[in-house]
Amino acid sequence: MKREMLKPAAKPANPCFSSGPCPKRPGWSVTALERALVGRSHRSKEGKARLKQAIDDTRRVLGVPPDYRIGIVPASDTGAVEMVLWNMLGSRPVDVLAWESFGQEWVADITEALRLPQTRVMSAPYGELPDLSQVDFSHDVVFVWNGTTSGVRVPHGEWIAAAREGLTICDATSAVFAMDMPWDKLDVVTYSWQKVLGGEGAHGMVILSPRAAERLRTFQSPHPLPKIFRLAKDGKIDEALFEGATINTPSMLCVEDYLDALRWADEVGGLAGLMARSRRNLDVLAQWVERTPWIEFLAADPATRSNTSICLKLTAPWFEALDAKGRNQIVDRLAALLAQEGVAYDIAGYRAAPPGLRIWGGATVESADLEALLPWLEWTYAEVSPA
Repeated sequence: MKREMLKPAAKPANPCFSSGPCPKRPGWSVTALERALVGRSHRSKEGKARLKQAIDDTRRVLGVPPDYRIGIVPASDTGAVEMVLWNMLGSRPVDVLAWESFGQEWVADITEALRLPQTRVMSAPYGELPDLSQVDFSHDVVFVWNGTTSGVRVPHGEWIAAAREGLTICDATSAVFAMDMPWDKLDVVTYSWQKVLGGEGAHGMVILSPRAAERLRTFQSPHPLPKIFRLAKDGKIDEALFEGATINTPSMLCVEDYLDALRWADEVGGLAGLMARSRRNLDVLAQWVERTPWIEFLAADPATRSNTSICLKLTAPWFEALDAKGRNQIVDRLAALLAQEGVAYDIAGYRAAPPGLRIWGGATVESADLEALLPWLEWTYAEVSPA
């Protein structure tokens, strides 16, 4: 007979654990947007000043070198990555790494849309990394720093050659503000506001090293570039873009929200404080996984485990005996129960990943909320378990 488990009494103060858009900073409310320049042109003196402040505060909090360019671009991280791929790839062979769904998107862009003939695809299944020692840095290299849908990250930047001929193009949308970015090893970094700092969607960021800027000056893509992709024209970089003159109209509400998130970052100790908060959140879940027999990290190697998009897999024999449809149904039931109880929203694993849970552990999540969530995970597991 199945033993009933008592429903926990305490709930997380904030049940938002989504991996994108991610939870707002602790204490956030709409009053944070009171100073937003609604109804004002982003091209006004004041509008440009706010956009420039977003760029300057980004540089300060992330520690971006002074000779790197930072721009605000359309269409979130996807737009930022694709803008870079279309502008910069084609002069050298390309190594593109993929170990989760977004990396596979960049593979498809490079091999099917851009159709670059000298492309090597280096892939690995969910939970693993490809062999980083095989990357050829005479090529351009495209990779995600942290696999948002797999919970697998590169462990450090030591595998990246300091003396390289090609560019390193890094999609870091679920890594910046939570993991250490070795700027001297990265030529292009992209991210979006709605990830680690819990900002609002639709805006992307592009950070370019001097080497990446030189590529823009000396290489002209053979592919037609729509207006929202154009970083340079006739060998001249659009420098205004990196001073706050955006290509298309940004939401000044979203800009104000991003500025608020950056101010909060200062309040919690800057980049070091943000990373420490995220590491504590991973520690909370790691300690629970260690003592819980029916669950494991999707990333087997502790050195590659994400401290933001923390992906877990159910390992109970009864669960593993189910077919893929049955496993997905169990995970859906578990996630639905948590949402129904107002305990956790949006924590089912990514649709293309192995069935399991994905719990956001970035700095905007309070460790106390994760600790309150754990008894509920055990309760919901007992509810869906056959024995």
